[in-house]
Amino acid sequence: MPTPTLSPTNTPPPTATTAPTPTLPPTPTIMEREMRFLALGDSYTIGESVAEDERWPVQLAASLQEQGVHITTPEIIARTGWTTDELAAGIEAAQPAGPYDLVSLLIGVNNQYRGRSPEEYQAQFANLLQQAIAFAGGDPARVIVLSIPDWGVTPFAARLDAAAIAAEIDTFNAINRAEAEKVGVWYVDVTAVSRQATTDSTLIADDGLHPSGKMYAAWVELALPVVEKVIRNP
Repeated sequence: MPTPTLSPTNTPPPTATTAPTPTLPPTPTIMEREMRFLALGDSYTIGESVAEDERWPVQLAASLQEQGVHITTPEIIARTGWTTDELAAGIEAAQPAGPYDLVSLLIGVNNQYRGRSPEEYQAQFANLLQQAIAFAGGDPARVIVLSIPDWGVTPFAARLDAAAIAAEIDTFNAINRAEAEKVGVWYVDVTAVSRQATTDSTLIADDGLHPSGKMYAAWVELALPVVEKVIRNP
């Protein structure tokens, strides 16, 4: 008997197949990738009179590495004696390539030392802060501002008016704090720690003016909780 031939009307429907949805790899968090750190400033950032591994940005990176954070050697744009306008020129010359996961800004002591006006400082600091945010990919939560330490407590200033220096430093710090709060970046106050050098000479480097590695370590202790928040919120 011949095998019946199925007509088009009773042909079994083809089995439906669905193309698999491609799975994209998750975006790595800062904890899973290499973190980039740009530090902007003056002698306090380049670590005048201390070894390279005692600079506060380098100590901060080392502390993060101990916690398992993959971080590159900090890129530092800073020079002893720089004012706000000189830092701006240094940035222009260096042309750092962002974005960075963390950007720090500490500048102003030389504005105060040279008798520059608070008004000039405010305008130039605000511009530098906008640059720092741009280097952080436009994210202010990846920027930290450090206050200006009080050099009036150092042996270098022994014959000067420490109270007047402190008052001027406070004026400049009120400006950088207000500008930081205005744009929503982190602020770390290291000025109080710097004033402990009045009774602890080990906080001052051998030159009698700049912070020692021990003082920079204290700054790192203050900055680390802030940086940990940055890392937890990629």
